[in-house]
Amino acid sequence: MNREEILKQFDRLLTIMDELRAQCPWDREQTWESIRHLSIEEIYELSDAILENNVQEVKKELGDILLHIIFYSKIADEKQYFNTGNVIDELCNKLIRRHPHIYGDVQANNTETVKANWEQIKLQEKGSERKSVLQGLPKSMPSMVKAYRMQEKVSSVGFDWNTAGEAFEKVKEELHEFETAENPEEKNKEFGDLLFALINYARKSGINPDDALELTNIKFKRRFEYIEEKAAENGKHMKDMSLAEMDVFWDAAKAEEKK
Repeated sequence: MNREEILKQFDRLLTIMDELRAQCPWDREQTWESIRHLSIEEIYELSDAILENNVQEVKKELGDILLHIIFYSKIADEKQYFNTGNVIDELCNKLIRRHPHIYGDVQANNTETVKANWEQIKLQEKGSERKSVLQGLPKSMPSMVKAYRMQEKVSSVGFDWNTAGEAFEKVKEELHEFETAENPEEKNKEFGDLLFALINYARKSGINPDDALELTNIKFKRRFEYIEEKAAENGKHMKDMSLAEMDVFWDAAKAEEKK
């Protein structure tokens, strides 16, 4: 598909948004606040589709997210705050500004340098308003994702382990401190430190810990549902089964996956 066709389709979307806002009772009533939670839901649905490697669902969910972007911009246009064009222009300007190695004379021959430049430019953009590379992270961001992003950001200014091996030594240190903690309050604190260290090790190893954990969640769900299914087929109630009996079905589920 050529760019002219894509631009026509984008124009069609803008036209449909105008029509829905003018003619549909539900669309007309919506505000930024009323669709905010729906936008969050769409992001999670896109995440699910990506983890499932479902190409058609990824396409569908990207469309839903694009709709929300257009929706927010349309509401803003009606209030004379800004419009879709302003949103696109600001994004384009930011991308050019934060890629001086492409649009300027800065040298950046590897990903780490690009990321470091990005964070430094962000600090400069905010001027006196932003004193730390850690400012700007959403308060409501899930804790594991926030930890990963914090570690990425401080790494961009040199605060990082040199190797994944060094990060793993920290994991072992935190595990020992968790094991030797003497009371629940200390256990809670040390467990948080252990999780943070594990996330850091994952990052240094090229693993996204949130993706990894979600894949395990999916796997656990699939295997546990297999146990439930087999228990029902055998006329058994899980609450009356021993762990050893359940393990037989668990191992069978694992064997099925390998096939």
